[in-house]
Amino acid sequence: MNKPLVKPARQLLVIGAGYTGLRLARAAHQRGLAVRLTSRRPRQGECADQDLGWFQFDSASEPALVPAAEALAGITDVLVTVPPGQGRAEPSLELLGPLLRQLPLQWLGYLSTTGVYGDTGGTWVDETAPPAPRAGRSQARLAAEQAWLASGLPVQIFRLPAIYGPGRSPFASLRAGQSRLIHKPGQVFSRVHVDDVVGCLLHCLALPSGRRPTVLNVTDDCPCPSSETLGYAAHLLGHKLPLVEHYAAIEASMGAMARSFWSENRRTSNQLLRTTLGYVLRYPSYREGYRACLAEELAGGQSLRSAGSAT
Repeated sequence: MNKPLVKPARQLLVIGAGYTGLRLARAAHQRGLAVRLTSRRPRQGECADQDLGWFQFDSASEPALVPAAEALAGITDVLVTVPPGQGRAEPSLELLGPLLRQLPLQWLGYLSTTGVYGDTGGTWVDETAPPAPRAGRSQARLAAEQAWLASGLPVQIFRLPAIYGPGRSPFASLRAGQSRLIHKPGQVFSRVHVDDVVGCLLHCLALPSGRRPTVLNVTDDCPCPSSETLGYAAHLLGHKLPLVEHYAAIEASMGAMARSFWSENRRTSNQLLRTTLGYVLRYPSYREGYRACLAEELAGGQSLRSAGSAT
């Protein structure tokens, strides 16, 4: 992973200590940043990461639990991983915005989704493409992006595809016989290893503000069918693949979320990240990424998975 130099005087707040947020917090702390995180529940004992500062933030409680202003004193950089919520279109901005505007912020990153581009029929899409999200979660994400960009804060939007990593890989489901090998002609998906999300965030955090693009895709070099990635995971395990299921034959039996996932087909470009910003992917494809995931999981790294928010 790229290791940019970040001034120790910078203080990072991660709103939402989920899978990606907690991994970023630990990496940033290792690089000398003072890091604080929010969680919906109190963090104690082994879950607390004693070197990190923890505060409760729960927009769904009544009343909402919000950190005191003094708890955020000195924060210079913020990452928001909390998704749009029911009842509050953008809970982090609505509840924390007044506090954030009082801080000497240099950067605020918001984790969004490549789903805002909608279905491109498998063609390539970059940051210049107009968003065309389907109704539902992707539409809510686009509304959240727009709200943050209109906030007056130094916002940078990161659009992410499916995130995988230790504890979030195909290996456990293959072993448990729960994987499905689904074939849909021409269908591809983009994906990214969690450590490249973390690496990209740290890379952008270290850049001068004038070099940070407002919107940035964070994805690997290898959009491909899910059957291809599952086949490689089975190869690494020496495990037999499940029988092929044809999408047309099982579509009607799928849940709404699964059908939504399979209804969009696009290749997401990372050229702005790699060519313009000079970020070097640690895992250019799922092949390098899956090998690293398996090694970390076998070494016990699956414990890195957090019970917090999705990202």
